Amino acid sequence: MTTQTNTSGGKGLNRFLNVIERAGNRLPDPFMLFVYLAFFVIILSWVISLFDVTFTKPGGEETVAIKSLISGEGLRYILSSMLENFVGFKPLGLVLAMMLGIGLADKVGLLETAIKSTILKAPPALITYAVIFVGILGNLASDAAFVIVPPLAAMVFFTVGRHPLAGLAAGFAGVGAGFTANIIIAGTDALLSGITTEVVQTLDPDMVVTPVDNWYFMMVSVVVLSITGALITEKIVEPRLGQYDGKGGTELEKSTSIEKRGLRNAVIAAGIFIAVLLIALFFPGTPLRNDEGGLIPSPFLDGIVPIILLFFITVGITYGRTVNKIESNRDIATFMSEAMKDMSGFIVLIFAAAQFIAYFDWTNIGTWIAVSGASFLESIGLTGIAVIIGFVLLTAVMNLLIFSGSAQWALEAPIFVKMFYLLDFHPAFIQAAFRIADSSTNIITPMNPYIIIVLAFMKEYDKKAGLGTLIALMLPYSIIFLSVWIVLLLAFAFFGIPFGPGIHMYMN
Repeated sequence: MTTQTNTSGGKGLNRFLNVIERAGNRLPDPFMLFVYLAFFVIILSWVISLFDVTFTKPGGEETVAIKSLISGEGLRYILSSMLENFVGFKPLGLVLAMMLGIGLADKVGLLETAIKSTILKAPPALITYAVIFVGILGNLASDAAFVIVPPLAAMVFFTVGRHPLAGLAAGFAGVGAGFTANIIIAGTDALLSGITTEVVQTLDPDMVVTPVDNWYFMMVSVVVLSITGALITEKIVEPRLGQYDGKGGTELEKSTSIEKRGLRNAVIAAGIFIAVLLIALFFPGTPLRNDEGGLIPSPFLDGIVPIILLFFITVGITYGRTVNKIESNRDIATFMSEAMKDMSGFIVLIFAAAQFIAYFDWTNIGTWIAVSGASFLESIGLTGIAVIIGFVLLTAVMNLLIFSGSAQWALEAPIFVKMFYLLDFHPAFIQAAFRIADSSTNIITPMNPYIIIVLAFMKEYDKKAGLGTLIALMLPYSIIFLSVWIVLLLAFAFFGIPFGPGIHMYMN
């Protein structure tokens, strides 16, 4: 098989990737990174406090000083707040609750069957669009989508006589570069909004960023990225690969009759659930609306996570019972427990990240940096959309070194959410800007642990393929996705299109 991926720029690309890989490998595991950062904040707070640094919070006359954690008061805070910092960290409960439902649907096989059925049933002319679309929606299965979608997409392309590596690239692009987008509120929405709320409430206790605050923008992003990804595949990637002449491909097996029946019943259950929800939402005097009868804000939006949890439990149980994966009530708890096992790494990471954010807040270092940064930007007149684009590009580069989106946002949010809030940007808008940058470079960073798995799938079709081959395939997706996403962000901002219910670029 001949895959024409070795270009004259390959050596330069490999050298660049080697630098990124070496730098990233020097970084500790995300958990230890936040442990070290917490100790760094402890030392830094002591050093800054020696200089009696003070500042004035915006909107108030009170002078605030940097507090040292190396003091009697600081030691008492560290010991007394450790458990509360962890269990009271907003993203923890939100994400774990979401994954109880989504994890159940994943473990019984519903998500994989839905992915296969969606791709295989697409008309030949729309297969590429279907692959990208399904890949983007695959983030419902969280990181499992990296293992499920790319090999399925390669098999689909091979089955219809197209280059399997083009299918693999399209699937990987949808899952990785489009990871944060979806038409359904997912665990990512709950996680990021929880961190954003945790940070911004140190400045404004009444400010809440909900899981639906980026929903409109992310729904439109699914459509835009599906079209963009399909065009990249068909106009750039596939022509570059040429005709596939290998013999090692595997054709995709269709869903079995019982899986199809399970999917049909799950769709029916989903329809009934949504119909009941709509009736409850629009019934006169419904408690799901606010006192004025509106939806922004409302108990419905406040309760969106439990509603989504119940939705996935409903469709997951329906599918599981149909395909005989769930034979008793005990099986439901078993599958949920398996889903929670997959979240163990997240729980460990959150423990350390919660301490770092809490220390950053208690010492007032985060607020001091944000106030100083906002004042500097105002002094040089850089307070408009240009600074947001700079933030997006900075985040995209940082993502080459820190793959975990939750870890990176926990690192960036205490500074940038506060700083841009002081410049009157809505925290949910800043969160959206972060998300497009964090997703776009997921598929080209050697720090992505799933890139090796995708490379293994790639070698099934091209024995000579290496990391440089894969990155060269994915680079057009990464660059173009980021560029298109920035344009979409600007379009929403300048035309006043809400990013979510009642959410615009500026606070007012």
